[in-house]
Amino acid sequence: MDLGGVWRATVATDETRRTFHQPELNDQHWHDIAVPGHWSNQPGFADEQAVLFRTRFAYPPATAASSWGTASSWGAASSWGAASSSESRFWLCLDGICQQGDVWLNGSYVGTTEGYFVPHRFEVGEQLANRGEHVLAVDVTCPVPAPNSKTPSNHLLGSLIDPELSGTSKQNPGGIWLPVSLRETKGTAVVFSRAICVAADTKSATIAMRCVFDSSRAQKVVLRTQIAGQQHELSHPAAAGENRVEWTVKVASPELWWPHSLGDQPLYDLRCDVVVDGEVSDSFAARIGFRSISMRNWVLRVNGEKLFVKGINMLSTSARLADATTEQIRSDVLAAKSAGLNMIRLLTHIAHPELYEAANEFGMLLWQDLPLRQQMARSVGVQAKRQAREAVDLLGHHPCLALWCAHDEPFKKPALSGATPPVLGQQKPSWNRNVLDRSLRRILARTDGSRPVVTHTAVPPSVGDFDGTTSHLWFGWHRGKAADIATAAVRVPRMVRFVSAFGAATVAANNPLLHNSAFLWPELDWEGVAASIGAKKDALVHLVAPTEADDVSEWCDFVEVAQAQVLKTKIELLRRLKYRPTGGFLAFYFADPSPAGGFGVLNHDRSAKPSWQALVDACQPVIVVADPLPSLLAAGDEVDLAVHVVSDERRAIDATVVRGVVRAAIAGGGSVVVSEQKWQGTIPADCCVLVGNVRTVIPVAATQLTITLFLTASDLNVSNSYTYPLTPNQ
Repeated sequence: MDLGGVWRATVATDETRRTFHQPELNDQHWHDIAVPGHWSNQPGFADEQAVLFRTRFAYPPATAASSWGTASSWGAASSWGAASSSESRFWLCLDGICQQGDVWLNGSYVGTTEGYFVPHRFEVGEQLANRGEHVLAVDVTCPVPAPNSKTPSNHLLGSLIDPELSGTSKQNPGGIWLPVSLRETKGTAVVFSRAICVAADTKSATIAMRCVFDSSRAQKVVLRTQIAGQQHELSHPAAAGENRVEWTVKVASPELWWPHSLGDQPLYDLRCDVVVDGEVSDSFAARIGFRSISMRNWVLRVNGEKLFVKGINMLSTSARLADATTEQIRSDVLAAKSAGLNMIRLLTHIAHPELYEAANEFGMLLWQDLPLRQQMARSVGVQAKRQAREAVDLLGHHPCLALWCAHDEPFKKPALSGATPPVLGQQKPSWNRNVLDRSLRRILARTDGSRPVVTHTAVPPSVGDFDGTTSHLWFGWHRGKAADIATAAVRVPRMVRFVSAFGAATVAANNPLLHNSAFLWPELDWEGVAASIGAKKDALVHLVAPTEADDVSEWCDFVEVAQAQVLKTKIELLRRLKYRPTGGFLAFYFADPSPAGGFGVLNHDRSAKPSWQALVDACQPVIVVADPLPSLLAAGDEVDLAVHVVSDERRAIDATVVRGVVRAAIAGGGSVVVSEQKWQGTIPADCCVLVGNVRTVIPVAATQLTITLFLTASDLNVSNSYTYPLTPNQ
C-alpha cells in the first residue's frame, strides 16, 4: 500500500516535538507537503533544518470512516482479524529519508532512520492492530553545515550539501524523498537481501546471494531463486528470529552484459521466494546482468576485455534528488553516452534509483563514490561503515556499477590550491586516510568482492601507502598551462595512471558577483590559461576585474573558450598515454548545478558550452592528435610535432591515410600553406600509434599558425585542428 501523496508538515521545535506524533492532535493549521519530496520546495521551509511530517491513512482500506480524524473513529473496533490471517506480519517501508528520521505510528515509537539513501523496514503489526485508521508521524532532520566551516564534516551527504560542488546551501535536500509504503507478509519475512554477479563468462555465471529473514518460529524454509528460465532451491532449517543465509546460484550459458562500446546489454529478472510449507511467505527481486570486472595497474577489464575509461564526474541531476524526473535522469545518462564516454562518476553521492536503471540499459559504467568528501569527523565512523554495507545491498546487483570509491579528497583543502594534490601535508598518517578509509575499503571488498575498490582519490604516495591512488590535476586552472600535464607524466608517470578530476570553471554573465570590482576567480592562473589558448596575458589585463557590461561578457566568453581548450588538451594527452601508463580519466564535471556557472561542460539548463563540443571531439573512438606547441616561439623557429592516432576500435583499421597541413596567417591579410605531409598504413586495434611528425619553419611575418590533421579510411573521416596566435618576431 503506497502511503505517498499530500502529507501535513510543520517546523520542528521543542514544543511541537512533544505532541506531533499523537493521533488526536489537530494538524489543521499545518502546511500541505508532497511525499516523496523535499521541504525546501515549500514556501517558508527553505531555511529549516528539521521538519515534522504527518499523514492519516486507513488500513485495511475497507475500514475507512467517513468521520475522518474525529474522536469517535479512533480506537474503534475494526475487521483487522478478518482481513488478515494470524500468520500475517505488517511492515512499514521507508525507502529514503534525508538525512535522519524518527518514526511514530499511532502514538507509538517505531524506530529511527539514518542515511539518506538507506531503505528502512519496521514491523508495525502491533501498532496497527485493532484500528482501521492510523497516523504516521516522522521527525526528519537534515542539518546544513555553516558556510565556510573549517571543521571536519559530521554529515554523510557528500556533494548534496557541499556548496563548493553543488551549490545547495540554499536548497536543503531534507525530506522524505523516496516512497513510503505498507507491506504485508506471512510469518517469515525478508529483512535484508543482496544479489551480486561475482563471475561470468560465456559458459556460466555465478550470483552470490544473501538473505536475512525473520522467522516467526523454528521451521524449514526453502529459498527458491528463479532467473533466466532456471530455478535453484536451497533448504534451510530456520530458527525463530533472525536468520542469515548466503549461497550461490549458477546460470548456464548466459548472455553477457557489456559497456555500450563493446557489446549489448541483456538484463534478467531475478526473483527469490522464501517458501514455508509450500507457500511463498515473502520474496525479493532485482534486475541483474552477467559480467565480470577487474582492474590491474589502473586498467579496467570487462569480461576480460581491456577498456580505456573515458568518463566524467556527475553531480545529482537536481540539487534535491526527488525533483529530478525520470526523463531528465535518462537524458543526462544518454547525453554522456552520446559524447563518446563510457563511464560516469557519481561524485560523492548515491544517485536517484532511476539513474542506475538507465545506466544498465544504455551500457554506461558507473564509478560509485560513497558520500564522503574532504575531512570527516570521527563521529561519522560507525555510520559510514554501516552505510557502506547498505550501499552494497542496495546497488550490488547493477551490472553498470564498475567500482567503489570510499572517500574523495580525504584531507583539509589547502588555502592555496595547486595543480596537483598536496603532497607534504599527507605524509603523516591521518585518521581519515589510514583508519576510516581503509575500514571502508575492507567492508566494500568483503561485502561485494566482485568489483575493484578505490580507497580514496587525490592521495599521493605516502608512508604506509607507497602506491598512491588517482590524481586530480588542475594544470591550466590553478597553475601553469594545460599542456604541463605532459611534463608531469614524464617526471612522475604514476601521476597520470588514472586522473579522476581535471578541468576549468566558467561563470555566467548575469552572476552579480561579476559586477564587484574585487571579484576574480581566485583559482584562475591568468598566465597559464592565456598560454593554454595561445593568447598573451597582457591582452587580458582589462578582463581581470570586469566592471562594465561589455568587459563582463568578453571575460565570460574568454573563460568558456579557455575551459574548452583545457579539456581538449588534457584529454588528448591522456589518450595518447593509453595503457602506458594511463588507464583512463574522469573530466570534472557534467552539468553546472546552478545558473551561476561552474565546471560543467553543460550549463544548468543543459545547453552546451564550447567545452561540450571539445569533449565530444576529443572522445571520438578514433582521433588524430599532435603535440602542443611550445608557449614561446620566434619567427624562423622550426616546429617539429609528433602526430599520433588513438583508436578505441576493437579491430585494425586498414588503408589509413593521415595528412597534416600547416597554414600561416600573414600580417596584412591572407594565409599560406607552409607545410604538408602525408602518411599511410594500418592502425592496430585498441592502441595509440605514432604515425609521423609535422615539420615546418614559422614564417617571419606570421601572426597565426593553424595545424590541421586529416585521417581517412574506408569507413572513417576524422579531422582535428590547432590554432596558435603568434606575434611577429616574438
